[in-house]
Amino acid sequence: MPVFTATLGSVSFLSQLFNHPDASSFSSLLNQSKLSKLCCKQPFIKRASSYSSSIYTLKVSASSASSPNATTDDSKTAEVSATALLDNSVPADDDKQERRSADWKAARAYWHSGFIYGGRVEGFNGGGLLIRFYSLVGFLPYPQLSPSHSCKEPSKTIHEIAKSLVGTILPVKVIQAEEESRKLIFSEKEAVWSKFSAKIKVGDIFEGRVGSVEDYGAFVHLRFPDGEYYLTGLVHISEVSWDLVQDVRDILTEGDDVKVKIIKIDRGKSRITLSIKQLEEDPLLETLDKVIPQDDSAGSDSLSTSETSTIEPLPGLDAIFKELLQEDGIDDVRISRQGFEKRVVSQDLQLWLSNAPPSDNMFTLLARAGRQVQEIQLKTSLDQDGIKKALQRVLERVP
Repeated sequence: MPVFTATLGSVSFLSQLFNHPDASSFSSLLNQSKLSKLCCKQPFIKRASSYSSSIYTLKVSASSASSPNATTDDSKTAEVSATALLDNSVPADDDKQERRSADWKAARAYWHSGFIYGGRVEGFNGGGLLIRFYSLVGFLPYPQLSPSHSCKEPSKTIHEIAKSLVGTILPVKVIQAEEESRKLIFSEKEAVWSKFSAKIKVGDIFEGRVGSVEDYGAFVHLRFPDGEYYLTGLVHISEVSWDLVQDVRDILTEGDDVKVKIIKIDRGKSRITLSIKQLEEDPLLETLDKVIPQDDSAGSDSLSTSETSTIEPLPGLDAIFKELLQEDGIDDVRISRQGFEKRVVSQDLQLWLSNAPPSDNMFTLLARAGRQVQEIQLKTSLDQDGIKKALQRVLERVP
């Protein structure tokens, strides 16, 4: 069974490592709270000084730390292991119990304040890293690590990365601190988010590296100007390509380098939504004038015009037309022309409002199913927002 030896004691604050204005010294927090009476009494300072030089042995389960087949699915067992360490890392005499109680209060203060802490990595197991917090040992699950580690050394397994981090100081945030259940959980991702999320905005374009690929989309790590990967966003399956995508894995593979655009930032939930397809011209928001060659030199696979009298509405359009005519402000709906395109975007019927400006109160809609596209002229006194709301109401009524 592998044994890790750790020196108990305080660790420097991240303000010295990260140079972040929000990562101020925790002493300022203590001076403004009742915790100063618990953590900053002179007798405590003296005892802490002698205590920090003591050395204790921390044992980690060999089955989780050394097994090559261990995965992040072991995080529940690993968390229990870390909880056991919290119970045993400090001698159970009165002074040390009082110190540990004060450190739990400090952990809760970090949790509620969102301050960043510089935590020393004491060891690791199958589910994550063991992080020193004063006299306590907490747990950092592998999914809460910054993507910079795996992107820097993509050939290494998560356990090889964890081993290389032992003894280093990581910027972390406390995301759970419950003394009763002995749960002290950290996140490096949240700490890195605090520093770098302010440097991004909707519309920014990044080079990125594909991380995990799921049925619903792919997670992409964003590469910052210094070459490091700090933040991760999700490219939903609907934002991978303008073509119909049945399986994300047919297009994206872990480790691929891609270019992405930020289309949404949820700062409350620390989430970034990305798009690959929006870096290409959107074929669905263009009128047929742009995709039909003006010199009539289109090949057999290109879009082609048809006489209005011979156009048969796509399945489902008749019902939509009838409902649209029931909306106030819509006077006429008719198909102006149709064509066939090379790509298949969706087998289901889709309606899109063109970006083209209105002409004589006429707006253009595009209806698409498979390769077939029909251009619809909508005569209305409504503005573009009014048309969008009318379409939404109609589509809710039509089965």
